[in-house]
Amino acid sequence: MRNIISILIFSISATAFIHPGALHTAQDFSRINTYLASEAEPYNTTWTLLTASPYAQSSYQPSPKETVYRGSNGVDSENYPSLYRDAAAAYQLAIRWRITNDTSYADASINILSSWASALTAIEGTSDKFLASGLYGYQMANAAELMSDYSGWDAGNKTATGTMLTNVFASMNTRFMQEHNGQDYYHYYANWDLCNLASLLAIGIFTDNQTMYDYALDYVRAGPSNGALPIFAIANYTESASGKILTQGQEAGRDQGHSTLDMVLLGIVAQQAYNQEDDLFAEYSNEILNAAEYVGKYNVGYDVPYTLYDSYQGNQTVVSNNSRGVVRPGFELLSAHYGQVKGLNSSWTDSYRDWANANSTSGVEGGGGNYGSNSGGFDGLGFGSLLYRIS
Repeated sequence: MRNIISILIFSISATAFIHPGALHTAQDFSRINTYLASEAEPYNTTWTLLTASPYAQSSYQPSPKETVYRGSNGVDSENYPSLYRDAAAAYQLAIRWRITNDTSYADASINILSSWASALTAIEGTSDKFLASGLYGYQMANAAELMSDYSGWDAGNKTATGTMLTNVFASMNTRFMQEHNGQDYYHYYANWDLCNLASLLAIGIFTDNQTMYDYALDYVRAGPSNGALPIFAIANYTESASGKILTQGQEAGRDQGHSTLDMVLLGIVAQQAYNQEDDLFAEYSNEILNAAEYVGKYNVGYDVPYTLYDSYQGNQTVVSNNSRGVVRPGFELLSAHYGQVKGLNSSWTDSYRDWANANSTSGVEGGGGNYGSNSGGFDGLGFGSLLYRIS
């Protein structure tokens, strides 16, 4: 196993990745600036929300740790909020630099990245440490990718950031996908796989590691556990009124907080691949859209069909109404790709997007810091009403 992991980490691409090219491309920012120049909505309101964020200020100071702990192991105090706050800040500052060209935001972003690169050596805790490796790995790597062509980033610090992302985050991502913390492939729910796959894709792109990127891509397409698209789909149903397919995802019987998180993470995984010209969005007859339609329909108050799912916790006999109607950022990305880029029927995805935005404080999709102070409020990078919406 150790040899496989080292191959994934250290095999550098012989072909060129598109940079920036994880969640965002240079063309995206040209489009965004056009909308902002005309003060179009909802772009202008979302931009105002972003620029007011405490995590998007050039005065922001990071709080790096040598070891991050997530999960109470009875010995060490949990300190992972420092990581998710700093990851959100590095990303939001990078976005501000991309849009304004103001290098004070660029310098603040790379200060966060370089500070963590020089400090972080391990992520520990309970099994929840693998949630930290996935969620904050993809976020830090996306911030780094946005900064990848900034001339003011010292080459040594940039290399150190790539090394930290690889040695700390990607090594854990790979270990989880291969070993699942000593459990069978179906023990951990899909969000565990998906966040670690999102991290591997993002780090692979930033570090030009084709082997790492391909491993994650292939896993999403045909892997053996719950984050792989063929296994994530529990059942497909045809909606009588529209004829569209609704796909029941793996966590539908667990709760809606995690069902919506699955869709956010699937969008992140697919967007990162799409910007490298690999269309996971289209795989298995648009399975990600079909699953988003199922989740969206149920969470805006309509009934959906359900097939029993036998989880490691026992039989889940009905679709769960726990956390039904949760407000979560991330559906702007899904709506934009399927409804606007592809021109497909994404009506339930759009409905949930609109419902979530209407029930947020600003009426648009925010990001880290706009959905509470706990970790769930930072799972998605957000601000999709600015960053993804096409029309």
